[in-house]
Amino acid sequence: MAGPCSARLQGEAAAFTTALRTLVNNPQFSDVTFVVGREKQKVFAHRCVLACRCQAFQGMLSQEPVGSEDTPCSIPSQGPFILGNVQPEVFLAVIEFLYTNSVTLNSHIALDVLTSSVEYGLQDLCKLCVKFIKDTLSVEQVCEALQAVVRTRGFHELSDTVLARVLRSDRLAIDELDLVQAVREWAHVSSQAVLERPVPEVAALPVRELRLALLSPSELVMLETHNQKDLLIPVESIAAAWRSHALRKGSGVPSRLCRPRSGTRPRDHHRHLDPHAK
Repeated sequence: MAGPCSARLQGEAAAFTTALRTLVNNPQFSDVTFVVGREKQKVFAHRCVLACRCQAFQGMLSQEPVGSEDTPCSIPSQGPFILGNVQPEVFLAVIEFLYTNSVTLNSHIALDVLTSSVEYGLQDLCKLCVKFIKDTLSVEQVCEALQAVVRTRGFHELSDTVLARVLRSDRLAIDELDLVQAVREWAHVSSQAVLERPVPEVAALPVRELRLALLSPSELVMLETHNQKDLLIPVESIAAAWRSHALRKGSGVPSRLCRPRSGTRPRDHHRHLDPHAK
């Protein structure tokens, strides 16, 4: 006699998404409320959806209510949670993604939704935002978006390919020494917690976009000291930066890696890196 068999059959995904979309910011059956932005707009949601879709919300919603020390409670407070630093339209875009795995973007909110996606650790939403930005916005707006990502708490959530794109921008308003440190932190987090690969291997793509020739001699000495601990940067890359100092020009370094960014602090040797300088 044949044994029992089982199978998982998939219904129509579009119908499921449409049904969940009706719950976005719907007070009916909601069990958590957010007060968002300067407008103090109320946004209604469902704890189970937010918690299962986003670890950041899971942590937020797992906090015990104020005054619950003496009275254990298995159901966290339903808020309201105050989110004063985000626009309601941006927060609603994040909520829409969590419920439907899709997002409605426009040029006015795309940059802020991208920033929020990284802060909340929503890599798939981040990819959708980057695609929208690349397809629709100007070069200046793209660079602004990438800069926003670098400055977020969720910077280490970026993939190596996305981070490499960030570092190719001339318009980043961040000094190179700070970028080196940001990449070092990102590489260690990715190596230990995410990829379980050696730091040099994890960081190979982004490190190629660091403009080491912009650093002063004293900063290169400090960089070498730090590099002995994790081998983040290939020795030949540091040697090329030293060579540009010795020859007083960007010899052996690609020209794009000698260009100061918008946020690069001036150093005395930068005038020697400019091929048009006299």
